[in-house]
Amino acid sequence: MEKVRIGIIGCGGIANGKHLPALKKVKEAELVAFCDIIEERAVKAAKEYGVEGAAVYTDYKELLKDETIDAVHVLTPNRSHSFISIDAMRADKHVMCEKPMAKTYAEAKEMVKVAKETGKILTIGYQNRYRPDSQYLKRACENGELGEIYFAKAHAIRRRAVPTWGVFLNEYEQGGGPLIDIGTHALDLTLWMMNNYKPKMVVGTTYKKLGDQKEAGNAWGDWDPEKFTVEDSAFGFITMEDGATIILESSWALNSLDVDEAKTSLCGTKAGADMKGGLRINGVKYNKQYVEEPNLQSGGVDYFDGDLGGEPQDFECRTWINAITKGTPLTVLPEQAAVVTEILEAIYESAKTGKPVYLNNED
Repeated sequence: MEKVRIGIIGCGGIANGKHLPALKKVKEAELVAFCDIIEERAVKAAKEYGVEGAAVYTDYKELLKDETIDAVHVLTPNRSHSFISIDAMRADKHVMCEKPMAKTYAEAKEMVKVAKETGKILTIGYQNRYRPDSQYLKRACENGELGEIYFAKAHAIRRRAVPTWGVFLNEYEQGGGPLIDIGTHALDLTLWMMNNYKPKMVVGTTYKKLGDQKEAGNAWGDWDPEKFTVEDSAFGFITMEDGATIILESSWALNSLDVDEAKTSLCGTKAGADMKGGLRINGVKYNKQYVEEPNLQSGGVDYFDGDLGGEPQDFECRTWINAITKGTPLTVLPEQAAVVTEILEAIYESAKTGKPVYLNNED
């Protein structure tokens, strides 16, 4: 396949800020259809990014009827990720679904099931895996340089940066607040580095302590407390089947100066690593403690050849298109993304009930 005919479902912020600019750089990608419930957004995206005569829809099911479309990007609020992706795969389309995979683990599992049944390619938009520090650390983990990673922290803390646009504050549409929005990136990175996808038990807490404040010094302007229906902070304690422990911290608004987003800290038997203020690897060598800070700007970009550019979303896009055109491996497997959703759901459930949630991974 030389060209991939792509339909865009959802033409809002994540489409215009990430996916469309990245796709525009890939010569094999032809953006032939755009859908949004607000027609003006689809029209605007089609004019800016589409091929000549690109189709515009307000109903995604009409877009899926086009048999010439090879793949779709599902860039809608979280609530509709699963059923749109499933409908698309059953309509013979490959699917790039923006994170998180789904609101619930049951929905995520169904997406994996349908991908296997239809033979269509399904991946999830965890672009932070493609950052230089992530790629370097992943290689170190794969080479066993950290040894057995038995303790980790997933960091997703903002001081006062609540997204006040779109449906971010709407629990029905999104399924939650910072945990499912930015905590999902930190957890994905952590599980990926550990290559550990078998959670056993989860304890979680959620808070809405600052969401009722009207003047909050927010980076994107004051929010409306009456529309703030999700948590402003969430925390999880996760134990894995092999005994490893992960602590997940996430917040859009927290009175803290210890802020980091989409970062991980890892502790292994041979060495440790963290991404706080840059990638650092620590351990003991020749009976002396050491800290290494690799120069991630040195050398060439060895992840891909060509003139793609060096942003994580560009590499994510190239991986996705290569998987369709060349059959090369995905970086983000749907089975991995489903476990992220499983753990997030368990944190919310534990916070609601005040009890630990025990997970069965036999299925």
